[in-house]
Amino acid sequence: MTPSLAGRTLFVTGASRGIGLAIARRAAADGANIVLVAKTTEPNPRLPGTLASAAEEIVAAGGQALAVPTDIRDEAAVAAAVQAAVARFGAIDILVNNASAISLTPTPATPMKRFDLMFGVNVRGTYCCTQACLPELIRSAAAGRRPHVLNMSPPLAMKEHWFAPHVAYTMSKYGMSQCTLGHAGELRPHGIGVNSLWPRTAIATAALQMIPGVDVGRCRRPEILADAAWFVLTSDPRTTSGNFFVDDEVLAAHGVTDLERYSVTPGTKDFVLDFFVD
Repeated sequence: MTPSLAGRTLFVTGASRGIGLAIARRAAADGANIVLVAKTTEPNPRLPGTLASAAEEIVAAGGQALAVPTDIRDEAAVAAAVQAAVARFGAIDILVNNASAISLTPTPATPMKRFDLMFGVNVRGTYCCTQACLPELIRSAAAGRRPHVLNMSPPLAMKEHWFAPHVAYTMSKYGMSQCTLGHAGELRPHGIGVNSLWPRTAIATAALQMIPGVDVGRCRRPEILADAAWFVLTSDPRTTSGNFFVDDEVLAAHGVTDLERYSVTPGTKDFVLDFFVD
């Protein structure tokens, strides 16, 4: 049987643009139902993409879309988004914890308000969404619908050089990865797969605006993560769980070794590398 996400319902955070939207669009191409969870409802000239425009892209790609304006730091708002998803589609089969806040700043230049934002979105938001979706994921497993949780977070590597330049950001992203590690073990008896996925190279998204001096031309497009995520999310959750995947390794394992189509600039060999992958 050809792998597909047809008829499955994905709850995707940070879905109004970038990597979250790319993952949602790839699933929609199979005919999946997409619950788009994000805060952006009004156009921002510096950050293109809103929930409304994302929903249009999902429908154009072949899926069904439900846009739910949500601040994932708000427990009640997340619970309401889950209720709206179930009311519309009857289930949640896949949770993609993609929403993230970034500040690549040293300790003196990281106000506690920014610290709280990163921990509130990256760690608390991931945990909160997993907790809120869990009853539906358990029902999905019981129905044989192969549920997954996919956290967009890096491999856990407790090395000083990944912490020292931006302690707060690193701790917050590793907090997401600790959710992967813990929830993989906790949810395995239910038949729910929990994994992380991270890029080898920098990805051309609006988040790059937070990293001064990055040459976007030496990055890859979000579609590389979307295709890698698709392979993870169409796998058997009973045997694929507790992994810290890197995008190009996932693709290579499935026979995809020509990555040229993902380059922002065709022919690029010297890519900007992302963080946390040695």
